Amino acid sequence: MPVTGEDRKMEFGDLLKVIGEFGRFQKLLVFLLCIPNSLTPFHMFGQVFIVTEVPHYCNTSWIRKFNLNLTREQELNLTIPRRPDGSFEECRMFTPAQGSLQSMQFNSTEKCQDGWVYPEDRPPSLLTEFNLVCEQENLNSISQSILMAGVLVGALVFGPLSDRIGSRNMILFALLLMGSFGVGAGFAPNLYVYIALRFVVGSAFAGFSISVAALSSEWVGASYRPLAMIITHCCNAMGQMALAGLAYGIRNWRIYQIVGSAPALCLFFYIWILPSSARWLLTRGKIEEAKKTIRKAASINKRSVSEELLNQLATLAVQHLKALLRTQYTEASSADNNVRPVLWIFWFRLADAVIFLVLDNSKLVPEKKAKSGNILDLFRKAHLRKLILIMAWVWFVDSLVYYGVSLHVEDFGLDIYMTQLVFGAVEIPARASSIPVAVTVLAVIGKASLGASFSTTYVFSAEVFPTVIRQTSLGLCSMSSRVGGILAPLVGLLDEIHPAIPMVLLGGMALTGGILCFFLPETRNKDLQDDTTESPSSQLSEKPVHSGVENGPVEEKSGNQTAETTSTYF
Repeated sequence: MPVTGEDRKMEFGDLLKVIGEFGRFQKLLVFLLCIPNSLTPFHMFGQVFIVTEVPHYCNTSWIRKFNLNLTREQELNLTIPRRPDGSFEECRMFTPAQGSLQSMQFNSTEKCQDGWVYPEDRPPSLLTEFNLVCEQENLNSISQSILMAGVLVGALVFGPLSDRIGSRNMILFALLLMGSFGVGAGFAPNLYVYIALRFVVGSAFAGFSISVAALSSEWVGASYRPLAMIITHCCNAMGQMALAGLAYGIRNWRIYQIVGSAPALCLFFYIWILPSSARWLLTRGKIEEAKKTIRKAASINKRSVSEELLNQLATLAVQHLKALLRTQYTEASSADNNVRPVLWIFWFRLADAVIFLVLDNSKLVPEKKAKSGNILDLFRKAHLRKLILIMAWVWFVDSLVYYGVSLHVEDFGLDIYMTQLVFGAVEIPARASSIPVAVTVLAVIGKASLGASFSTTYVFSAEVFPTVIRQTSLGLCSMSSRVGGILAPLVGLLDEIHPAIPMVLLGGMALTGGILCFFLPETRNKDLQDDTTESPSSQLSEKPVHSGVENGPVEEKSGNQTAETTSTYF
């Protein structure tokens, strides 16, 4: 069957076939993204190791005012009640004597009034310094939930911002925030300052993860895109393994916090070597910068790209923005009070569109209208609405179960450092392809599956949403994910009602997420779509990635007519 002009459209994926889909340039990019990605587990899981349970009991130094010359053991026997198993109560003490020791009643107890006593041979931890025990024990889970709330806010703020300033700039900004505020948390004078600083770190993490997924997806060919994403996630798993060693070697929580956060600041040289997305540059009107980046990528890959092909991309970009300007103007002109979002979208886009009108002074001739992309399209267009609702639930479940398991490694009954090491190690093969022991084995299997699920979810989400709203879509999905992350530390508290509730809840929700995935389209070997139309050449079709664009426009013949094919796909 002959190929028609409607079927064959010039796409950025065709350009990647010319300069290389996974050459030295893309491999270097993936390597550069792997380094900071291996640092992020510290921020997400590091607190687990600085709030480990230690023996403690009420501070009962009040008894020393009686000058009885008692040993420490005798003092405890007189002031701290014992449990049925013979150990000292950790959160109760006998009511202190008021006048003389003889007036003390050993059948009356109360909460600790003057703090707690911890083993003197242990280095300071977040738990011992801020007294996260007894009635304040839940502050640990709450602080982790606030970190996840920061990730949620970051997804809302930094997702759209990344679409505006580009994934490269967002990565650099996020690394600066994670490094500086993470180090600052090591100097926090109290728990509330620590939580506030970690909130900012969580927000930066969201912007970083969204932008890494977008940048790696937009530079790598369709057939190599899963590999690139999985490599970066495997580096994250290796970071989890390294975290266990860091926590084991540095027990002072402040030094541990500083050492774990500072490396992000050492990546300042990324300013000069981390490339921008040429696909994003084209959609934003930065034609010359896009050409320069493409030439550089081709040079590193030892390929050549013709000026004719680059000029064709520039022409298509101009036509796309002209059509976009007309579309936004038409929508804004007919907007009423209930459609105000279109107005500010129009003004946001106007400045960029003017650039293209300066680049091309040709008359606005009638042509196929290019559809604009904004957050409203995700819910206004049926095919995108189905995608965003299913993917939001999948991200929510992934995060809820993943962090629900990861943040409770101390509950499995084995050594916390070894468990974390195994948790990190098991994600590498998973991403690429007694009672405590039994619980840990099941948790490891679940963690391996979750690691594979998270990687697949990132790859699929980066492929299935159009370029014009890709990072916004990832931001919304990440927002849903962070709601799950916020709830994950709190799910563990349900075991106070019944030990089976957390596991049944997490397992059931994961099962529903898996079932919903059957309603999603296949994106394997499909090129990325750039606008929001449900196009037959998009990745939602059954059509494979095009190949064979070498130089200049593609010409197609039908009878005596020759048509030069153009499109608004980059």
